[in-house]
Amino acid sequence: MSEAAQTDRILTIPNVLSFLRIALIPVFVALIVDPDTTRAGLVLFVIVVATDWVDGALARATGQVSDLGKILDPVADRLAIAAGLIALVIVDAFPLWAALLILIRDVAVLIAGLVLLSKRRTRIDVRPIGKVATFALMTSIASIAWGNLGYPLAPAALVIGWTFYAAGIVEYYVATVLYVGDLRRAWRASPGPVA
Repeated sequence: MSEAAQTDRILTIPNVLSFLRIALIPVFVALIVDPDTTRAGLVLFVIVVATDWVDGALARATGQVSDLGKILDPVADRLAIAAGLIALVIVDAFPLWAALLILIRDVAVLIAGLVLLSKRRTRIDVRPIGKVATFALMTSIASIAWGNLGYPLAPAALVIGWTFYAAGIVEYYVATVLYVGDLRRAWRASPGPVA
């Protein structure tokens, strides 16, 4: 199969996983905000955000990397994290200030990426430090929420969570600075929209 055929495909297994992740967002949000099912919602949230690593690895391993997947995967990831954070803030499982440090950065990067994509028909590749930061923050969100909700091993979960948060948020903003440079270079190098 040609490279063009691979990158133009929409219904690949990794893309289906990304669509499934998006479809599960309202499910884990509803579970988290219901006091009777908060733990199940938190577990489902962890599973949904963890599949970010699965679909990317699967796409590369099976040769199913697609143009849609390169956009859909990070969008699904950011939507899931944002929805999970908002739900966890609502139930007082995660502090608002810590959530805002993540959400404001994500919204800014997402808007910049979408504007660049729509105006210049290009995209910014994810940097390794961005992936590491995302992993650290995903771990921290789940651990801090687990600890604040008083589930088993809560004190250990809080120590792990805040340690990962401190490292992850620094890496997140370092990655942001690097993305700004990437964005400037892409903006200058890309052709304008076709009239």
